[in-house]
Amino acid sequence: MDQLQTVLSQTLSHDSAIRRAAENNLSAAQKISGHPLTVLRLVASSDVANGAIRQAAAVHFKNIVKKGWDTNAEDGNEGIEISEHDRKLIQSHLVELMCTVPHQIQAQCSEAISLIAAVDFPSKWDNLLPELVQKFSSPDPNIVSGVLLTANSIFKRFRYQQRSDSLYSDILYVLERLQAPLLTLFKSTGLAVEGYANDATQLRPRVTALRTMCRIFYSLNYQDLPEYFEDHMSEWMDEFSKYLTYTNPLLTDADEEEEPSLIDGLQAAIVENLHLYASKDEEAFIPFLPTFTSLVWNLVLGISSYSKHDILATTCIKFLSSLIEKLMHKKLFQEEGTLRQIVSKIVIPNLMIREIDVEQFEDDPQEFIIGDIEGNDTESRRKCSQNLLRAMCRQFDTETTAICSEHITSMLSEFTAAPTSKWAAKDAAIHLFLGISIKLESSHGVSAVNEKVDVLDFFTANILTELQDTNPSVRPMVKATAIKFVSTYRNQFSKEHMTALMPLLIAHLASPSVVVHTYSAIAIEKFLISKEETRYKFGCAELKPFLEPLFTGLFAIVDNADWNENEYVMKCIMRSLNSAKDDIMAVTQIVLEKLNAALVVVAKNPRNPQYNHYMFESIAVLVKSVCRKHPENTVAFEGLLFPPFQNVLQLDVSEFTPYVFQILAQLLEYRPGNAGLGEAYSTLFPPLLTPSLWERKGNIPALSRLLQAYLQKGSSEIVSSGQFSGLLGVFQKLVSSRSSEVEAFALLGAITQFIPAEVLKPQLKSIFQILLVRLQHGKTPRYVRHLTSYFAQHVGKYGSQNTFEVWNEIQPNLGLMLISQVWIPRLSTDPPTKLEAKMQIVGLTKILCDNPNPLVCEKQVWAQTLVGILKILTSQSANFDGSLDNTDEEVTIGYDPTYSRLYFATRSIVDPFVELTDAPSAFIGALHQFSAAQPGFITPIIEQGLQHNPKLFTALDVMFQKVGVRL
Repeated sequence: MDQLQTVLSQTLSHDSAIRRAAENNLSAAQKISGHPLTVLRLVASSDVANGAIRQAAAVHFKNIVKKGWDTNAEDGNEGIEISEHDRKLIQSHLVELMCTVPHQIQAQCSEAISLIAAVDFPSKWDNLLPELVQKFSSPDPNIVSGVLLTANSIFKRFRYQQRSDSLYSDILYVLERLQAPLLTLFKSTGLAVEGYANDATQLRPRVTALRTMCRIFYSLNYQDLPEYFEDHMSEWMDEFSKYLTYTNPLLTDADEEEEPSLIDGLQAAIVENLHLYASKDEEAFIPFLPTFTSLVWNLVLGISSYSKHDILATTCIKFLSSLIEKLMHKKLFQEEGTLRQIVSKIVIPNLMIREIDVEQFEDDPQEFIIGDIEGNDTESRRKCSQNLLRAMCRQFDTETTAICSEHITSMLSEFTAAPTSKWAAKDAAIHLFLGISIKLESSHGVSAVNEKVDVLDFFTANILTELQDTNPSVRPMVKATAIKFVSTYRNQFSKEHMTALMPLLIAHLASPSVVVHTYSAIAIEKFLISKEETRYKFGCAELKPFLEPLFTGLFAIVDNADWNENEYVMKCIMRSLNSAKDDIMAVTQIVLEKLNAALVVVAKNPRNPQYNHYMFESIAVLVKSVCRKHPENTVAFEGLLFPPFQNVLQLDVSEFTPYVFQILAQLLEYRPGNAGLGEAYSTLFPPLLTPSLWERKGNIPALSRLLQAYLQKGSSEIVSSGQFSGLLGVFQKLVSSRSSEVEAFALLGAITQFIPAEVLKPQLKSIFQILLVRLQHGKTPRYVRHLTSYFAQHVGKYGSQNTFEVWNEIQPNLGLMLISQVWIPRLSTDPPTKLEAKMQIVGLTKILCDNPNPLVCEKQVWAQTLVGILKILTSQSANFDGSLDNTDEEVTIGYDPTYSRLYFATRSIVDPFVELTDAPSAFIGALHQFSAAQPGFITPIIEQGLQHNPKLFTALDVMFQKVGVRL
């Protein structure tokens, strides 16, 4: 344990070399049996003087659990093996340990319990819930609060998992053991809150516990209203109503403007529970609705404009919205006076610009943008208020539109009278208009508009004038709102509108306000993906006249060292490059130099993963746009890109290496066919086989992709330089782990396709042995899918006889066993589609029809294989014409923490049987020839098949007729 303490202390070192060595030591140690228990003993030991080491041990233990507890994880468990004995010991001590360690360590233990519970609870950890419930009676409120937080994290999955019998079984298990103790604890904690009204130390953990119990209530009621909760509805509702009017100066800080108080958190959790019940239209809850509507109404009216009340305000507004939009509650709100109060006292106050908004706009623009455009975990007051208006319009369209129109006219008049001091009135008017005018909106823009308002008239009178004023110091917040209006209503604008707006948006890229120039970039990017039916409204031809000023404006922002990396601007660059198509040729060098300069800057300290992703996507767009049609330009691209890429690899910038490998692969694939690998690529290849490079998970897909490109362009050079055995070593390492098996099969497919047969054949026995050992010890549906897909490719290339010879050399009759027990069953449980369907047809055709035939003495297996191929041929989802898996152009492009695949550098899918354009006809032809060579073999099988599978074998007859042959 002393050695473990030393290593953990080194992980906290400021020296990166010492820290990295210690982290490597821990990675190796976690694979040793008994290591998790040793770590847990260190966490439990109060003798460890340094609290930071105990904390580091707790984090390390949690990470071991996260990676290694689930033995069936699709991505594997990084070699961590926790014995059954150790698992039982950990489960039996972890809850008690959590209740005795300091608070920071308690949080890590709690998370570890949640991670284990996600795998084992309840079936393999049946004492967990009784143990947690037992702690409810602890006299220490901090222990109770900690236990409740743990329980809450375990039950959160009940909210988001898809409905199933197993989910309902787990919920029922929890309800039977928790529902009564939870209500008892809620009420007793409430009594304690009353008793300790003047003791803040005793109050805080108890009010925290009340909020956590409300979140558990939410989880347990999320799927359906349980019978116990229905029977005890009045008890719960009495408790909830009590806290919606609860105040205590000991728990609130009048001077605090940002952090919600414990009471705010409790009230927000209660209102969220009410919202859940209201949205379900639970009959048992309806009698309580008038009371809670009044309580929530009064609550939201009394809330301040400070950001500390944002969560409570938005939760209350969402609750009211859910009631207003339903016909069954229409009577509660139908009076005009009520509607006017909602607009004047709830909507407009929550749409108005606040002092904190102005400060954030100027001092923390990134946070402002996230809340205003992107939305975050808690939607902004403005968004919720606009959604409330839309809910009102669904039930009271005419009245709401008329009331809001009065306010809009009034606020715009107020602005016109004093534009310098009353600019906030115009900003609120625009947001009010957005609230009543939009009926349907998605990520693709507004698709339905309120017919009682004229969007283009409002745009001409109030938005266009704001955009035409390019003085950056005049009303920047209103300009940002006006640009947001244009972006929101992009679908309502014609191509001519967009053409007129584009120079205005480009002009605002020069604004010193980060929000204004960011919103301009966002609007331009949205314009470029806006469609009219199936065509882009503002495409290559429309963009061409603006390319120079557009890129000048965008890169002026990128080059400004005073501003943080702006992901929206870089995304706009990416989209503009893609939209420009061939017109980008004229500015390729200057744009690439600008992107290289940006890469050099951020490589020193990568901070914004989305920005970095769009930067590399932009480089990939350039490579694709230019080199796909003009492969001779790849050499020039290599000259420009290799220096910064080599810098990234030498500095080992881990965030960037997967991107570099993908673009290197892309460049290599575009090299002219006769160019070979070239000196730079040949020099780079041996280091790519270094085992340490493959230890980093994020590198694996990109490295595998790069090796496939090497095989495609330079397999002969790989063989002649003696590197093929190293390549096979990489394959063996990849296929041994679930987390990298997909890349293993992709690499093996490229090896099979591009390595000469005389080189590959001596290795086939050992390759299949490796595959079959993994099948025996780690069989999963995904592995079987990839394995049988490779079988099809291999048989398609080398024929059934050669393949069976290799299989039967490993073990007599192995080929027959693999066909009947692995390959054919998989076709029914996991049907192949698209290119894989074509590969299966090609491989299975050879199994059926090669002469000599390996199955000629196994009529039953031959018939099963025939049925398998017919199922593919008759499947509506198979697309067995071999059509490649074209990616949807509107796929979400962005950073992924596990592996960020570059969309614009995606490898073109390589068809190993590209010369075969009609696989079904080839199958029929081969079957016809086989029938002629084996007279009397097929006919009885087909006759029997017509009895058991009439649809399949009737379809076979139709195929024969289509090709014009007969058996």
